[in-house]
Amino acid sequence: MAENYYKTKESVEEYIRLAKDVSGADLIEKLKKFLPAQSTLLELGTGPGTDWNILSKDYTVVGSDNSQEFLSHLKSNNPSGRFIELDAITLSIEEQFDGIYANKVLHHLKDDELTHSIERQYDILNPEGIICHSFWRGEGSEVFKGLFVNYHSEKALKEYFEEYFEILVLERYAEFEEADSLLLIGKKKSNIS
Repeated sequence: MAENYYKTKESVEEYIRLAKDVSGADLIEKLKKFLPAQSTLLELGTGPGTDWNILSKDYTVVGSDNSQEFLSHLKSNNPSGRFIELDAITLSIEEQFDGIYANKVLHHLKDDELTHSIERQYDILNPEGIICHSFWRGEGSEVFKGLFVNYHSEKALKEYFEEYFEILVLERYAEFEEADSLLLIGKKKSNIS
């Protein structure tokens, strides 16, 4: 996964500056159609906390990140919030949640890591739990600023998720350019084969 980019104070400060005008507000509006207010929600890769702040208005959110620098930033800016160190692959947590949210986080996982993450998400979701994830749309992978980035197509995401989740939304949207991103919202299946 991401080796060191999000681990240093300088890179975290740079990321916060670069991402200051970027938020998942539109994605969260779509999530609200499927996940009732007051639900418990785990955010993967909370980063600077932009989406956490929006999500916290409607949900009981546990923020998580794999970077101590981001966790320090989050805790100092949101002293009443709950933030935990968590790897998006292993998801080593005993709690259950009504929803899991990740905005452009899971694209840092290699294919086998994504498969493992999806299995763990299924395990830690309550019955009929909801996932809401965004990805960069495209083919192949690259290393950008030392970070692994895996691009996905609608077909590939469907293949990854449909064994565990009923796909409710799978659509293209624009983050920087038309149709450069994909949003997937799914509901935990009650029984998997």
